[in-house]
Amino acid sequence: MRILLVATYDLGHQPLSIAAPAGRLREDGNEVRCRDLSIEKWDPADIEWAERVAFSVPMHTAAVIAQQVITEIRSQRPDLPIAAFGLYGHVLSGLVDRALSGETDDALSAWIALNADTQVIFHDRIKPSLPARDLLPSLDQYAHLISGETAVPVAYVEASHGCSHRCRHCPVPVVYDGRIRIMATDSVIADIEQQVAVGAKHVTFGDPDFLNGAQHSRRVVKEMHSRFPDLTFDCTVKVEHVIKYADVWKEFSESGCLFVVSAFESVDEATLLRLDKGHTVADMERAVAILKEHSIAVRPSWMPFTPWTTPDQVRKLLEFVAQNGLVGNVDVVQYTIRLLLPPGSLLLSHPDLVKYLGDYDSTRGFWSWESADPQADSLHRRLATLVETKTAAGEHSVAIYNAVREACGLPMLDLSPDEISQAPHLSEAWFCCAEPTASQLIDFSPTETQSA
Repeated sequence: MRILLVATYDLGHQPLSIAAPAGRLREDGNEVRCRDLSIEKWDPADIEWAERVAFSVPMHTAAVIAQQVITEIRSQRPDLPIAAFGLYGHVLSGLVDRALSGETDDALSAWIALNADTQVIFHDRIKPSLPARDLLPSLDQYAHLISGETAVPVAYVEASHGCSHRCRHCPVPVVYDGRIRIMATDSVIADIEQQVAVGAKHVTFGDPDFLNGAQHSRRVVKEMHSRFPDLTFDCTVKVEHVIKYADVWKEFSESGCLFVVSAFESVDEATLLRLDKGHTVADMERAVAILKEHSIAVRPSWMPFTPWTTPDQVRKLLEFVAQNGLVGNVDVVQYTIRLLLPPGSLLLSHPDLVKYLGDYDSTRGFWSWESADPQADSLHRRLATLVETKTAAGEHSVAIYNAVREACGLPMLDLSPDEISQAPHLSEAWFCCAEPTASQLIDFSPTETQSA
């Protein structure tokens, strides 16, 4: 069967989300094409060729863009079977013929074989086919590691799926409900190897929390470093796991760990409790210190705007960044992130949220809400415009940080871009548990390239 797999947005990475099922489906004897609309032009001829189409929607932004493309496909070939798979597959259930979530390789294969009884499959241990990365654009067209004056291509792999935690704002527990699925070590290494062969110098481990299966992750890192000693890497780890597994960081640092993304979210203790983050502000400070001790940068992700946000809380967040030496570690878009409430969000039933909740926006795929403090909504709009404008103009992140301070009523700090070293980071600055920025949701046209 002729299968078209489509990715729309994968945080700037070469999309493992379609490369992995492509490998499996090709082994099953299907003819497979992959299209990544974040950098490739949409070709209507693909739709004429395909007998089935499946969209990868691992995050909200991808689902919103996919919705636009699916609508276009329906107008061209209303009879063409379409599936959506990934964390946000269920969001598109009313638009597609089959919506799949969780460990979907078996379910996707069954759908293609016209046996679509199972929508969600879970396995204790996953040993997938080798991802068919040869069907995608070259690695050098994707996110790069920026470290000092150098930029190098980045491999993207996942050592596990799911998460053992149930943070209320996160899309992962909606599907995995506190479970994780381990990827076989040799499969992870084999995927790294094929990306190194085409130029990767750094690896991003895209697990929601790389230390959910701490011993497994240590084995993966040890094997990777043994095979490819010059590779560096980054990973995402919860604050509480940075602290709980403090003994791992010396080992990771010596194996090439440059930075850790960690979801700090807020400096308001009550908000952290509502989100069920499992950490405090003091824990965040401790995590920064632990990682700094081993020369590993922490790159916090923030969610400063929630229904309970006040302008003073945003100011305290900015002060926390300065006091902990993180001005060069925070992607400036993080100062504008607003809580996303997709279908199934564990926050929707929280008693502290109900009175601020608005209607469900089916076009944008989330529930609307307003802040308890109208000044916070106004501040969010000002900061979002400021950050996007200054980022587009190419201003230095230190200057943008100071501009955000000034917009929040804080004095600007005497910070020189020459004195604030930028922590190693990826060239794509975005995290998925948030409403998309305006620039990400530009109008899609099937004859134009969709920017990432």
